[in-house]
Amino acid sequence: MKENSSRNDQRSKLKRREFIKAGTAFAAGSAFMGLGTDSLFASVKSSLAVTSIETVTLNNGVKMPILGFGTLYLNDELGVQSVSDAISLGYRLIDTATIYGNEAAVGAGIKKSGIKREELFVTSKVWVDDSGYEKAKKAFQISLDKLQLDYLDLYLIHRPRGDVKGSWKAMEELYKEGRIKAIGISNFEDHQIDELLSYATVKPTVNQIETHAFFQQEKARKSLSKYGIQMEAWSPFAQGRNGMFTNEVLAAIGIKYNKTNAQVCLRWHYQRGIVAIPRSSKHDHRMENLNIFDFELNESEMQTITELDLNTTQFPEWE
Repeated sequence: MKENSSRNDQRSKLKRREFIKAGTAFAAGSAFMGLGTDSLFASVKSSLAVTSIETVTLNNGVKMPILGFGTLYLNDELGVQSVSDAISLGYRLIDTATIYGNEAAVGAGIKKSGIKREELFVTSKVWVDDSGYEKAKKAFQISLDKLQLDYLDLYLIHRPRGDVKGSWKAMEELYKEGRIKAIGISNFEDHQIDELLSYATVKPTVNQIETHAFFQQEKARKSLSKYGIQMEAWSPFAQGRNGMFTNEVLAAIGIKYNKTNAQVCLRWHYQRGIVAIPRSSKHDHRMENLNIFDFELNESEMQTITELDLNTTQFPEWE
């Protein structure tokens, strides 16, 4: 799932954000609340006011923040500092995976933050090479050790390949032992979910899939709702592909609210009820991504964004 270095270099040269007005200052001090649901409160170690992030309730009763922090490509000291800073800003959902190769850095960042373990929601994922009952159990323990944690809040099967049945059995046992608070899947399609449900004794709580303005996955959203499985978006900005951060349609909506394209995208995810985990290596962007709860897209604007759907993956190399 790692892209080659040249592609990373190209992405790093993308113009990450376009602010709507020249000289617009980011409203760093704003506090925000979820719309009538439980909230997680952050002890803040920066200039930000105390913030709260709304939670969704998974099908097993566990509460999960609707906005979190992704860590793909955040390795070594950059990963440590990025995770620690994200937590200080108010993020409580931290997402990593075995294949990212950064669980040790994420764990060090969590430790550096000084936040109590029970205030965090930490996700990791078992990779294809570790599929199967024995391998998945071993991989889980390795992840836990690297993260320096006693349990995970969410553990996912990263891709529907290999011995999924064996992996799920191992995860169910770990869940029943209390070592994982919730178990789920990633990149599963409906027929693969149906197959898993044919033998599962514990229903998946989450399906983490590609979804963003250019690949909206409305069919998947509706089917996951029927299953009672929470939809989560990896790469909610499509990593800036197809001009996400400079798209004129998103920018025109943002002008009305004095928001960036990224903030409009995250607000769109939020209003669809989708958990999103944007990643950024920059402090200002991490702050910006939190500042989406002080405006609301109207029905017409939501429909306008719907019309951006290309109904195809923006990551064909990951298929």
